[in-house]
Amino acid sequence: MGKWGSGHIYKQCGAWHLQFYQNEKNGAGKLVKVRRSKKLCEAKGVTQKHVNSLAATEMGKIDSRTCTIEDIPITQFWEHHYLPYCEKEWKGTGMRASTVRGFKQVWKQHLASHFGTKTLQEYTADMARRFLSSLKTKQGKNTLKHIRALASAMFSEAIERNLRADNPWHVKLPKDCKESKPTEHYTMEEAENLITALVDHVDAQLVLALSCFLGLGPAEIAGLQWGDVDADWIHIRRNKPSHGKVGPPKTKERMAALPIIDQVRVPLELWRGKCDKPNGHNWVIADLPNMTDRVIKPHVIGLKECDRCEKTPKASGVEWKGLYAGRRGAITAVIEATGGNYAVAQALARHKSMTTTLDIYKKQITKQGLWAGMQAFQKSLGK
Repeated sequence: MGKWGSGHIYKQCGAWHLQFYQNEKNGAGKLVKVRRSKKLCEAKGVTQKHVNSLAATEMGKIDSRTCTIEDIPITQFWEHHYLPYCEKEWKGTGMRASTVRGFKQVWKQHLASHFGTKTLQEYTADMARRFLSSLKTKQGKNTLKHIRALASAMFSEAIERNLRADNPWHVKLPKDCKESKPTEHYTMEEAENLITALVDHVDAQLVLALSCFLGLGPAEIAGLQWGDVDADWIHIRRNKPSHGKVGPPKTKERMAALPIIDQVRVPLELWRGKCDKPNGHNWVIADLPNMTDRVIKPHVIGLKECDRCEKTPKASGVEWKGLYAGRRGAITAVIEATGGNYAVAQALARHKSMTTTLDIYKKQITKQGLWAGMQAFQKSLGK
């Protein structure tokens, strides 16, 4: 629950406790700092206001001249405070499983060893700067941004709990840090070649079509139920991540309907005809991760046996860039096909901000698109 006065309130074994430090004389008569803890009340059925009131009463009994500000190791704050906050307390429900999983990865790979035994109070902005500087030639800029974002969010929460007065991670990235590798996408030619490579597996063709032509993310494809599909529209209503629980789409803007174009309709209807119960709450694709690893990738890469074919397929000639590359490719292609209509691309991507669509998802147009654009420009000059 955080800090009250010079004490720290925490929950343990179904009860609220108050922890504080005070100066006491030891056996030799020397003044030393001692940590004390006192149970306030049972946790069940009490409000934060009531617990704070009990803490205030207890702190009032303590000689304020003997109390010192509590300081805890950053690793302890992560384990016992910030991580539980992310998993269960953020906005009353906890963060998305994929977000928490990303935080854990950044913590394990970079921050846990860096923080070591350092405490919240002793950590400085200079430590943060030197740490980021030590990584600037080893990690890309995006990785450094993720590290800084998580560390800064942790210390912001520490401030909210009155465990720290300022945020030492409000620092800039090194100016000369290594640029991150650009995110990849499939061109429309590559998308068509991918789908051709899966000619014997129409459900896998549908997965690629949903990604490469409608811009659905993997969790959105996995979360599709037959009841979400009507005559002309696919309604995005849920995410089914490979790790974590089924839940709503990433943002409210992502919960939208998309028109079914012919490149999607053909494999969709072929797959509907092969399914036993293509209706209601039945999944359109029952196990996307399994299909991706055991069917799609073997046919694209050509080095592994396809579980269904029981043989190693011929390589497609297209580099496997992941399903998300199909989403980026669809957004780029629709901008080119519509003559630079970014509003259509934003609607397809279902982004709240067009800046996200253009900065992160739109990739370089093809030579054909550049040629067509320059021809139109030339024509306009002749008027």
